[in-house]
Amino acid sequence: MSKAKLMQGNEACVEGAIAAGMRFFAGYPITPSTEIAELSAENLPKVGGKFIQMEDEIASMGAVIGASLTGLKAMTATSGPGFSLKQENIGFASLNEVPCVVVNVQRGGPSTGLPTLPAQGEVMQARWGTHGDHPIIVISPSSVKETYEFAIRAFNLSEKYRVPCILLMDEVIAHMRERVELPDPSEIEIVNRKKPDASIEKYNPCEDYDGDGIPPMASFGDGIPFHVTGLIHDKTGFPSTKPEVTQNLIDRLMGKIENNLEDIIDYEEVLTEDAETVIVTFGSVARSALRAINLLREEGIKVGMIRLKTIWPFPEKVIQETSQRAKNIIVPEMNYGQLIDVVKAAADSKCNIVGLNKYVGELITPEEVMAKVKEVINRA
Repeated sequence: MSKAKLMQGNEACVEGAIAAGMRFFAGYPITPSTEIAELSAENLPKVGGKFIQMEDEIASMGAVIGASLTGLKAMTATSGPGFSLKQENIGFASLNEVPCVVVNVQRGGPSTGLPTLPAQGEVMQARWGTHGDHPIIVISPSSVKETYEFAIRAFNLSEKYRVPCILLMDEVIAHMRERVELPDPSEIEIVNRKKPDASIEKYNPCEDYDGDGIPPMASFGDGIPFHVTGLIHDKTGFPSTKPEVTQNLIDRLMGKIENNLEDIIDYEEVLTEDAETVIVTFGSVARSALRAINLLREEGIKVGMIRLKTIWPFPEKVIQETSQRAKNIIVPEMNYGQLIDVVKAAADSKCNIVGLNKYVGELITPEEVMAKVKEVINRA
């Protein structure tokens, strides 16, 4: 039986993470994600979990990796420069297939930037922030309820595919409050990492036993010895510089995402069937876009929206199909222009693609979206 509750976005994130099985959090306070650390410190001990405030964001990410290797579902949260500091260890987790959730509540940047104001400037950093080719999943909620649901989904995806999953929020969603109906725990789907079969005589931590690209994961303390390294490694987990080993490893790491796009990618289409202009957006800006669409429809303007719930891997197929029937695509985002380049790459070249960018620490308003739609239509 569900129960209604007035919740803040950061609060919903913690509630969802604990419901998903989070039992370890390591972090360092930083605006506007600090409430996630505070509430984790308060609530994790109630369910037998552990909270540690680390000395910095680098150590926080390292502690999360260590906890996950012992079998715990682990999470950290940060904002702005803290996300930059976590990138090297995110790469370590990606290479070693360590399940973990990283919450990034975006704020204005670069550098210390606008600590208390919203932005969406880490779209590309979330995908490519750490060096080298690496697997990653990035999902982005647009409401407090979705923050709860996506925190659960972030853990499920991370555990299922043995990959870091980034919950990419922004200050608006993190600090707004909405009425949320929390589901009964029995109704929540929980995914746990695949464990080694007892019949395996010699466990190789990086061997694809089942042929799905995802090795089973033993835990430190299980009594099964295995090696973890930041170097390229073979199926035994020990370093190798052989070209064929490197190619096989990277192909498998990337393949476990690329071969499961239908399971990972999620988006919402609103009034796109007859839309001549389609807005492609995510996060808090999608709320403004939805309001603008409803008002424009009242004026007889055929406009729709694709709201990205999964940003990475990017839903190229739906963008391509949309671009073949729509005249215009507008990409509103609170940055100088990041997602628009990915949309352009996926879209049909005949479609007119225009950005609406705002990077002054203020949310894009419905009125601004409406004005941009009319400007694009009139220009055509």
